[in-house]
Amino acid sequence: MWAVESGEMQNNNQGGGRLTSALLGAVLGPALQLQQPALWDWQVYALAVAFGLALFFSLSLWERAGVRALVALLAAASLAFAFCGLRALQFSSQALDPQLEGRDVAVTGVIAAMPQRNETGVRFRLEVESASSGAAVERLPPQLYLGWYGGAIPDANGLLELQRQAGELHAGERWQMTVRLKAPHGNTNPHGFDYELWLWEQGLQATGYVRAGPRDRPPQRIGETWRHPVERARQSARDAVFEHVSDRKTAGLLAALIVGDQNAIDRADWDIFRATGVAHLMSISGLHITMFAWAAALLVGALWRRSARLCLAWPAQHAALVGGILLATGYSLFSGWGVPAQRTVWMLATVGLLRLSGRRWPWPQVWLLACAVVVTIDPWALLQAGFWLSFVAVGVLFATDVGAAPPGTPSGRMARAASTVLSGLREQWVITLALTPLTLLLFGQVSVVGLLANALAIPWVTLVITPLAMGGAIVAPLWDIAAWAVQALSVYLGWLAALPFASISAPAPPVWAGAAGVLGGVLLAMRLPWHTRLLGVPLLLPVLLWQVARPAPGQFELLAADIGQGNAVIVRTAAHTLVYDAGPRYSPESDAGHRVLVPLLRALDEQVDTLMLSHRDIDHTGGAAAVLAMQPQAALVSSIEDGHELQALRPSQRCAAGQQWRWDGVDFEVLHPQAEDYEATSKPNAMSCVLRVSNGAQTALLVGDIEQPQEARLVAQGVLAKVDLLLVPHHGSKTSSSRPFLEAVEPSLALVQAGYRNRFGHPAAPVLERYRQLGVPVIDSPHCGAALWRSIDAARVACQREMAPRYWHHRFP
Repeated sequence: MWAVESGEMQNNNQGGGRLTSALLGAVLGPALQLQQPALWDWQVYALAVAFGLALFFSLSLWERAGVRALVALLAAASLAFAFCGLRALQFSSQALDPQLEGRDVAVTGVIAAMPQRNETGVRFRLEVESASSGAAVERLPPQLYLGWYGGAIPDANGLLELQRQAGELHAGERWQMTVRLKAPHGNTNPHGFDYELWLWEQGLQATGYVRAGPRDRPPQRIGETWRHPVERARQSARDAVFEHVSDRKTAGLLAALIVGDQNAIDRADWDIFRATGVAHLMSISGLHITMFAWAAALLVGALWRRSARLCLAWPAQHAALVGGILLATGYSLFSGWGVPAQRTVWMLATVGLLRLSGRRWPWPQVWLLACAVVVTIDPWALLQAGFWLSFVAVGVLFATDVGAAPPGTPSGRMARAASTVLSGLREQWVITLALTPLTLLLFGQVSVVGLLANALAIPWVTLVITPLAMGGAIVAPLWDIAAWAVQALSVYLGWLAALPFASISAPAPPVWAGAAGVLGGVLLAMRLPWHTRLLGVPLLLPVLLWQVARPAPGQFELLAADIGQGNAVIVRTAAHTLVYDAGPRYSPESDAGHRVLVPLLRALDEQVDTLMLSHRDIDHTGGAAAVLAMQPQAALVSSIEDGHELQALRPSQRCAAGQQWRWDGVDFEVLHPQAEDYEATSKPNAMSCVLRVSNGAQTALLVGDIEQPQEARLVAQGVLAKVDLLLVPHHGSKTSSSRPFLEAVEPSLALVQAGYRNRFGHPAAPVLERYRQLGVPVIDSPHCGAALWRSIDAARVACQREMAPRYWHHRFP
């Protein structure tokens, strides 16, 4: 008898080992495929399928349990790798024809999602039905991501013309319009947001804007369709919230919680949420979906138990489980079916089906199964911070067994309530401790007050604000109560965010340090003897003490951030940092400072000594306010006028020729403008601060938007000499880069910061030809991404796009 039971246990253990290996392979396969710089031909993926199937059918041939587990892992990994690659091949076959970029195309299609409106216009997704260019029928990607903007947009000849303001757009409407398209292209920076990956995962293979000028055919609404009814309902609910709640900031928060419209939240509020660690609560996250499923399951179970016939037909606990998941799925659809919501629904459905089957798996297998299901459905979720935060948090809770009641738990009602509160606080503490290293790895910032903020915000948002906000869709006055609840929470969070120690930043550590830190946090949080827990402390040290390498004394480096159409260069010496220009403002709610420079400076752990703004143009000063807010110690040097809005944030010192200083063996010298130029009336470009950086052996020249008259003046003054790196004047405009100027500076390399297919046509073809004739290599940000130049290796520029290429990244034809 004992031998039989022992044999059964051994078989179960072997089967569990194969299952665990297969689930792990189902995750590792896509993880490997996502590292491919380019996709293979479909035949290669077909061979991987055949290899995986052969391994699967050979499992019974292997006698040793360890070998079977390895074969199961390889089989699952091969099949998952091939499946992910074939899906990527199919999607990439729908890419925009490069010949259609920049051309006017007449499109008929249906608005596929709730449009997003801001002060500059409206953005929306269009489901293409037909397209033509002249008399030719064109093939476009199934969905386009379009903007319809007011103001001036260049025509076919590059001349600006005023556009018609966008009309009222609604999901499900069929429209006919002329659009100008381009391939998906985003800024590529170290530790930056991968916009091209986001477009890929959203199923978008082309972006563009609506042509609505006086000589364009006016966009025409053809009629309504039955398609996308959920999106129409979402849009109606969002509009109703803004009509009912007078305070726009509060209305935006409620809209985000009801329909998942995160764009409705004010940027200043997002800053507070990040500083207090509650940003995950202010959108439809996995926590919201899980809490909704829990409440729905309680309701369905209670109603089910009121009918004896239903209970006899199917157990109430099963009905509650299925009902909760189905209602949570409906809530996820209404909230926009975002990636976090999808991930949670698939995880809940997986665990729910496992429970309905009556199987009791160990928690690592349950956790791996949910992870494998999510990755199989959406392999690119592996590259999202939210995926790792949510799954690591769930794994930590499983591993530390926070839900287990401690011995001698009181039985009284008040005692049980106190025990529940303490258990919730411990759970939040465990998650905070374990996820802090991972948060530093992913965001370079962690909230110190997050535990205090979440202790109140989680129950307040999930049990008070969200139910009231959802109920307001049926009984509108509930939105007034929800708005009061939001405002009360905002006061508390604002107080916490104002504390000087509210959040801390740290340089972005490498992946191995983050992984070791997470393991260390888990060890400290687990219910183990203290001498075992303390082993987690040395594992935390790499992520907490990590430092980014700086140039040696006497050397310097320039990092030209990829910010689109504008300038933003970070100059680093051994112990000092200067930021030259701060990039453009993209919209009233978005600029290069918030999007690019602040995260980049945080990841590099930079303390900026000086922010130099070459001149007042918005493509050079757009991100300055964000940089100054993040770097309160930074001095502001510029040529902006005394009445400029930035002067209220930080008094500016004028840049003037002759100013010099020395940092760590590196000399900085301002060559232009002259002090007397401030007394004359000049174009902003003519007042650009020209900065020369040199260590005596290598030199870089940063010139802003100077034009040919200023170039000629510098040549005549005799202050120019050979440079190793030249920031191309005025982004390569026809008005700059005169031949005498280029012959005077003799650049070894030239760097252009310009936007992909920008409306100005920068860099201009005649200018590029001039550099070519002089034998000067030109590196531009659309091809290169962020560009890193080091004085110690002056002949080379390291391009971010070349460091970690992936198959979804834009490739130039």
